[in-house]
Amino acid sequence: MKTETEKREKEVSIQRDVRVPMRDGITLSADVYRPKENGPFPAIVVRTPYGKTGKAMDRQGKTYASHGYAVILMDVRGRGDSDGEFVPYFNEGIDGHDTIEWAAAQPWCNGEVGTMGGSYLGRIQWLAALTRPPHLKAMISTVSPSDPFVEWPTGVPTPHHVCWLYMTSGRVMQDVDVIDWERVYQHLPLVTMDERTGKRLPSWREQMEHTRLDDWWRRLCYQDRFHELDMPVLHISGWYDDEQVGTPLNFAGMTRFAGTERARKNQKMIMGPWPHRVNRSTALGELDFGPDSLIDLDGYQLRWFDYWLKGEENGIMDEKPVRLFIMGENRWREESAWPLPDTQWTSYYLHSGGKANSRFGDGTLSPQPPKQESPDRYTYDPERPVPYITEMTSSQIGGPDDYSAIERRDDVLVYTTEPLSEELEVTGPVEMELYASTDARDTDFMVKLLDVWPSGFAQRLTDGMVRARFRKGMDRPELVEPGKVYRYKVDCWNTAHVFRKGHCIRVEVASSAFPKYDRNLNTGAPLGQTTDMSAAEQTIYHDTERPSAIILPVIARKGSS
Repeated sequence: MKTETEKREKEVSIQRDVRVPMRDGITLSADVYRPKENGPFPAIVVRTPYGKTGKAMDRQGKTYASHGYAVILMDVRGRGDSDGEFVPYFNEGIDGHDTIEWAAAQPWCNGEVGTMGGSYLGRIQWLAALTRPPHLKAMISTVSPSDPFVEWPTGVPTPHHVCWLYMTSGRVMQDVDVIDWERVYQHLPLVTMDERTGKRLPSWREQMEHTRLDDWWRRLCYQDRFHELDMPVLHISGWYDDEQVGTPLNFAGMTRFAGTERARKNQKMIMGPWPHRVNRSTALGELDFGPDSLIDLDGYQLRWFDYWLKGEENGIMDEKPVRLFIMGENRWREESAWPLPDTQWTSYYLHSGGKANSRFGDGTLSPQPPKQESPDRYTYDPERPVPYITEMTSSQIGGPDDYSAIERRDDVLVYTTEPLSEELEVTGPVEMELYASTDARDTDFMVKLLDVWPSGFAQRLTDGMVRARFRKGMDRPELVEPGKVYRYKVDCWNTAHVFRKGHCIRVEVASSAFPKYDRNLNTGAPLGQTTDMSAAEQTIYHDTERPSAIILPVIARKGSS
């Protein structure tokens, strides 16, 4: 017996390698899936650098076409069967515009066009939307990268980015498993890191020439341009997505700054306990978030498009706009806004007797402000950076990993609460105010938030970093004065987590998280160009005048007093 899905997919026609003209004469290759019945139909555009002919793309085309949509799966410029040269992101705005308007003009389309896709496919939707294609009516942006330097506020691409550039070099996907990435990431100077792959990567070299937010990078910025958009958007990501920060920023930005009240009131966001590849498995690393952590995402996305492209009154816009999976208690909850309206912004202050080095030190964490306390000191040596637990390829960076072994190092400061006497929910953006000095002209400070289980398992929740020279902004680098105390604000992204009774809240402070971020060589030299390095002596302050604290978005528990 054929399933209902198989029966529906048999009613789908497919045209492969349809040539779509761009305004400069280049043609891009698309596979068009649409119902066999007579149209016209609303259209969904999906543009990818990862190949339009794989099984996952084919399934997507058949699924949405079998529900009454014409689906255009396209290789972006210079990739797969499309003509032209692939330069990541820089052609995607106008190419996306031309594709949307081409689709709307086809006899099988009724002029109602939506876009969807994740990661690269998510970000390029924003770039296309900013060109204001008249027939674009709605978007689904999943795990969308942010503007330059939001995810990596270092001035240079992350080491993992060279893996992504290698994977997408040429016209077809390159096998990243044949490269020793750990050896590649160790290479200095950064500017020639690509040579360790055996291949020169022009985009890597060009990005390394722009080590601040300048006009070259601003061409790819969209998060300061929400006011130009009138667009309902469904935003989707996971708490362990390595590009997670962009999705809540985009949702909040559109609800506050979109160009029309219609757009501001018609945003939705789903955040699951997922990595970059959302909604694939209940398990991540050593944790299993339970059967409820997976949802019918295709069904929800179809409801979104049915409402905005078909005009079906299916109730989706009557539901609350924010749907969050709360880790720790492992259940979904709907909310009216992000950040949550009832957030209690609560400072947890660093304390110690001056010896918070490692988890065996005397560092503590509490809501009580510090009095006169000795600062903590450690040596950061870029020849021996603090590891960031991750796979070596760019497909997923980090997860709910156990950092207890790494916390044995003396160049990691560890501050931990007493075991909690009752549950504590932390849902929202996390920020650290850190008072610190260094004897170097430039250095880094990393902050990590963890849940320490009674067993000792130290679960990473979220983290962030600041590069000292960019403390005033990514467009205003300025070296620090050695020995001077500065207040740094560290964006630690977002989480939604219940710390269970008996668990502890922990904060780590260090100066490296390798290879998630490149090593700061501490010399103040131009970024990425040198091999010289030196150790830096770091001091973290927590006293009356300099109260270092992590600011947690605490949510009152239902039924608590």
